[in-house]
Amino acid sequence: MDMPHGTARRRDRRAGRRVTPARTPRTGGFHHGTRHGPRRRVLAAACLASILGGAGPASAGSAAQPGQSVGLPTGAQIPHGLYFITASNFGVRDTAPGVTPLNVNTATLAWATPWDLLGARVQLFAGIPFSAIGPQDRGWQSGVGQPLLAGQLAWDLGGDVGFSYLLGGYLPSRTGFTTQVPSLTHRFALSYVGNDWNLTGHLFYGHFLGDRPPPGVATYPDYLNLDLTATKKFGKWQVGAVAFASTDLPTGVAGYRSQGQVAVGGLVGYNFGPVNLQAFVTRDVIDRNYGGRDTRAWLRAVIPLYQDRQEAAPGRTLVTREQSR
Repeated sequence: MDMPHGTARRRDRRAGRRVTPARTPRTGGFHHGTRHGPRRRVLAAACLASILGGAGPASAGSAAQPGQSVGLPTGAQIPHGLYFITASNFGVRDTAPGVTPLNVNTATLAWATPWDLLGARVQLFAGIPFSAIGPQDRGWQSGVGQPLLAGQLAWDLGGDVGFSYLLGGYLPSRTGFTTQVPSLTHRFALSYVGNDWNLTGHLFYGHFLGDRPPPGVATYPDYLNLDLTATKKFGKWQVGAVAFASTDLPTGVAGYRSQGQVAVGGLVGYNFGPVNLQAFVTRDVIDRNYGGRDTRAWLRAVIPLYQDRQEAAPGRTLVTREQSR
């Protein structure tokens, strides 16, 4: 579930990733909302966590924000219905001599269809992010990121275990401080949702299409993200631990410095009935070529616009009775 974000990597990952300035000055750059020369362009492009990523002698990007799906049982079948999922996160990366704040907002429609394919429930998603960044304590820039369209197959494996595969596409964007070229996202999730637990591992593989990034960008690296969730329900409350990791894959570009990160945090959620609210805070414990570590606060609301309440597990908006027995 993207929750494009996303990033959102939904471009969502881009906000967690930082493009590192080259050892030699860059030429060209990102042109929308950047008016302070090549260095500013690098910093802006570098820090868009849910909309950007990259490193090395030129800017790069990825489409899915690391951590965008933590807290969600992404391997499980969603009860039949239509859902609106809105998420916002705000964080600051310690990019000495200043800091780089980044805000990422995503809105997603999720439809758990009445159809099955290959024994799996068909689930469809459409989302779009809007992000704002203030590179090195300077003026804020904002823009709409890459829309995401995706389809997912979700299998109930029995024993309260679910597995899903999602195939999605990020559409091109003209916002200069985000990734701009189209890409494919493949996502594999495994969830245990029995006894009020949500134990989920969610692996992202992103692949950019074409071989001609915008001016000033050496390459967009393919990437891997891993989102991890271990939470438990206590009545209407949900508490637990979350973590995520991300890494660039080899690019073949000389001098390119691959980026990566590992972050951990805690989550608290409450089910208000029509709205399921989650809040969590994460902090990088490892970063590679980001120029500093990121501390980020997240807020997510899941709102059923229509739901088969006979199928939904009591007090669990995104889990079926069949899976959570």
